[in-house]
Amino acid sequence: MKKIYYTSFNSKIGTIHVASTERGVCKIAIPAQTKKEFLLWMNRHTNGADLIESAARNRQVMDELNRYFERRLVKFHSGLDPIGTEFQLMVWKELKRIHYGSTISYKDLAKRIGKPGAFQAVGRANGSNPLPIVIPCHRVIGSDKKLIGYAAGLKTKEFLLRLEGAIPA
Repeated sequence: MKKIYYTSFNSKIGTIHVASTERGVCKIAIPAQTKKEFLLWMNRHTNGADLIESAARNRQVMDELNRYFERRLVKFHSGLDPIGTEFQLMVWKELKRIHYGSTISYKDLAKRIGKPGAFQAVGRANGSNPLPIVIPCHRVIGSDKKLIGYAAGLKTKEFLLRLEGAIPA
């Protein structure tokens, strides 16, 4: 049976829940999601994997997230094992190419994956991202440069973009 290791920790934006497989981090739940919701998501998306509480197995990503919030990390190095469809994985792979402190529109993201008319599907994939911050879905904004669509709320999205210097402080 597949094993997934999870833990929770306090950060500058509140309690974050993280989970990882042997291959890498598979889920990050930022404060908009409770621990109960996080565990329900894990049960629903991991085909009955054995969930084991372990801070040690998630130490690297926790340290990286804390350094990110302290503006001491601009690129994450933890291994990743996101759970999603082929299309979602393609979108998330492209999200990782958006540089720290930069933003692009949903329309531009759709163009970058070779599906210029699929900006709504790209938006849905962006909203389903199981690894927010590490896979930087917060860097995608509206074509009119407005902050739209963030599962953890627009205040969190704004905080992250200000932290990175993508929008004025």
